[in-house]
Amino acid sequence: MAERLRNQASAYLRQHADNPVDWWPFGDAAFAEARRRNVPVFISVGYAACHWCHVMAHESFEDAATAQYLNENFVSVKVDREERPDVDAVYMAATQALTGQGGWPMSVFTLPDGRTFYAGTYFPPRQLQGMPSFRQVMEAVSSAWRDRPEEVETSAAQIAAHLASAQAGNRRLVGTLELAAESGPLSGDVLAAGVEAVAEQEDPRFGGLGGAPKFPPSPLLRFLLVYGSTDRPAAEAAASVAGRTLETMARSGLYDQLEGGFARYTVDRAWAIPHFEKMLYDNAQLLRLYAHWSRSAPTSDQRRLALQVSADTADWLAKRLRVEGGGFASSLDADTLVDGHRREGATYVWTPDELRTVLAGSGADANAVLSLLDLETGRMEDGASTLHFGRSLEPEEEQLWQRVRPALLAVRDRRPQPERDDKVVAGWNGLAIAGLADAALALGDAGDPGEKAAGLLDLAREAAGYLLRVHHRNGLLARVSHAGTAAGIEGLLEDYAGAAEGLFALYAATGEEQWYRAAEELVLAAEQRFIVDGVLQDTAVRTDQLAAAQGSLSAADPMDGPTPSGTALFAGVLVTYAAYSGSSRHRAIAEALLAHVQLVAARAPRAGGWAMSVLVQALEGPRELAVTGSDPALVGQLLRAGRTAGGPAVVVASGPGGETSVPLLRDRPAPDGGALAYLCRGMVCSRPVSTPEDLAAQFRALRS
Repeated sequence: MAERLRNQASAYLRQHADNPVDWWPFGDAAFAEARRRNVPVFISVGYAACHWCHVMAHESFEDAATAQYLNENFVSVKVDREERPDVDAVYMAATQALTGQGGWPMSVFTLPDGRTFYAGTYFPPRQLQGMPSFRQVMEAVSSAWRDRPEEVETSAAQIAAHLASAQAGNRRLVGTLELAAESGPLSGDVLAAGVEAVAEQEDPRFGGLGGAPKFPPSPLLRFLLVYGSTDRPAAEAAASVAGRTLETMARSGLYDQLEGGFARYTVDRAWAIPHFEKMLYDNAQLLRLYAHWSRSAPTSDQRRLALQVSADTADWLAKRLRVEGGGFASSLDADTLVDGHRREGATYVWTPDELRTVLAGSGADANAVLSLLDLETGRMEDGASTLHFGRSLEPEEEQLWQRVRPALLAVRDRRPQPERDDKVVAGWNGLAIAGLADAALALGDAGDPGEKAAGLLDLAREAAGYLLRVHHRNGLLARVSHAGTAAGIEGLLEDYAGAAEGLFALYAATGEEQWYRAAEELVLAAEQRFIVDGVLQDTAVRTDQLAAAQGSLSAADPMDGPTPSGTALFAGVLVTYAAYSGSSRHRAIAEALLAHVQLVAARAPRAGGWAMSVLVQALEGPRELAVTGSDPALVGQLLRAGRTAGGPAVVVASGPGGETSVPLLRDRPAPDGGALAYLCRGMVCSRPVSTPEDLAAQFRALRS
């Protein structure tokens, strides 16, 4: 059974290819089969790195009796939420409407037209603590389908109407571009209130926001860092919250203290015990955030920590997620297969005796090293612990830890390793390209001798080349690829905008105009593909089933999740493109897409962080820096000064001058044998300067 899944791009689907369940991928054929057989559709949504998805698969989908019942009474559809976020979003909304909560694995029962009539998340094989067993759920759904069709139809119609109402709400939030443009000029007054709301949510004891479970609030941290670099009200508070959160995460069990890279979240308030899956989208964003923090952190120890985390996370990306050809895979599993059994986090945890054995063999003082760690807070149910500090380290303690890391990592590398989901997602790779490019600049500007920074830029170039070679065809962008071949659906808005974000960042880091031209092409294509009758959409092509499930009206969802929303990403690249090109039309579209920030900044800042950061950038001009010249050393000095003084929102262009495809560089003459810097807003520039000191003074004057 399940032969249809064997050659899918998604590792999650391929994981289920040997199940006795007769799985179908999401598509017209599955729903046509349900109509032919007159049975409901069971949709199971998850992803390859998901621990509880593996649990339900082992308990239910590998069970012959369960599979037989599913095969006889349903058409079963397996969906990778990372490959098909459009499908996941619709059925997650239905699940939350029915149950008040959501999560993965997600279990949804629909009519053959795609409308939901029952849904839940994980169901155990036996009734447990008031939760029905999966068999009980299947039998109840099947009975309702056979014996109470009117109730099923009524339920499906009500849920579809509810989701349609939510889509209408999105249309009101995003608005039509024409109406939003009429709302007047952008205002940043609400942003200080957003900072205050975030500060109230900060955990005063353990840092971060809220209680358990604790997630890295990456899009929001971007806003806090960008806003904190300004002179606006509450800027100091924004920078402080961001710094405390970033430092706490870097010293916690969320972060891999041996190899770099962050887990998806921790199950506890103290950041000590992670859910061990490691996702590209988290690490791409955090890599960039720590690079930005390394420029603005108030102490030298914090700046060194930020650079170390950024460099190590980049190394982890290259070692663990890079695929042949230069792209980056989606994730590492939460579980490790040990002696034929899946064990969550088995690769990463240690007993005190295991640590002492390795440390003694390395010649280190085991007691001194163990005193650095809070093994008790990081202790799991089986007695092993995560490597969790839970505090700042003194310089000599940091040096001790750096000395013993290689020995511990060498032992850990000999353990069984988690499986990797090799599918390449376009938008997440764009975020990774941006992170690598900005990390290379941060390391170089901090005095890296050049080899490390150059290596990161090469990784970014190779990933960008992979995206353009494999995913970009005939003006369209595919969302996923596997083994060097694009597969599946066209990219979503978040893919086009995320890829453009990465390409613009790579151009800013290198001055290589091919990346600017590719980013421009994606921005213009996204404008054509995703703005329909003046309303922004998340998808260029919507399936009949999803249209039935949530009504005919649709609009992009502007709210961030663990990744920035497509709306926010697109607004950001539009602001950047307008700064490079001088296009007032694209600036106006971006401003229209940011109108919803006025509603969400103070009420739900954690859902609007990326858009709030773009609004800051737009309000700041954004500042535009063009550096031209023929002396690489002088050009480099001016660029370093501009990046340091300008903060994370500055838009940078550089080149020799003369003929160029970047309008910001045009008519910016460079002297023979020297370099000039032009600081501009809206293409209106101050007098050119030739020294870093003069450029820094211009930035100070512009801010005042």
